[in-house]
Amino acid sequence: MGKTLYQKVWDAHTVDTLSDGRTQLFIGTHLIHEVTSPQAFGMLRELGLKVKYPRRTFATIDHIVPTENQDQPADPLAAAMIDAIRSNCDDFGVTYFDLKSGRQGIVHVVGPEQGITQPGSTIACGDSHTATHGA
Repeated sequence: MGKTLYQKVWDAHTVDTLSDGRTQLFIGTHLIHEVTSPQAFGMLRELGLKVKYPRRTFATIDHIVPTENQDQPADPLAAAMIDAIRSNCDDFGVTYFDLKSGRQGIVHVVGPEQGITQPGSTIACGDSHTATHGA
């Protein structure tokens, strides 16, 4: 029997099979947002590492955008989160969809809307809705 689309995509992105049987995959696109990215950028700094493929990483603000006055943080914590992702993206060369850019939106929606999500690709994002991108 032939392979499923899922199996074909998985196989096409397999980098290595580890000794414990787990598979190491190449992630073609990484979507990040203001809630989970500060920890990742912090780890990169601690280890003296760079973002391996900054052109394949896209950042947006989505979890803290107020309904009214969407370009204005609702409180000091939200403002700090926006400043942090903006600064981190600048420091690491990551594409950032700022609040007034016209490209900003919900992290699992901007991929398809901006043409970032493509058939047969692998995508990682710290958001539970990322599976809506496909296979």
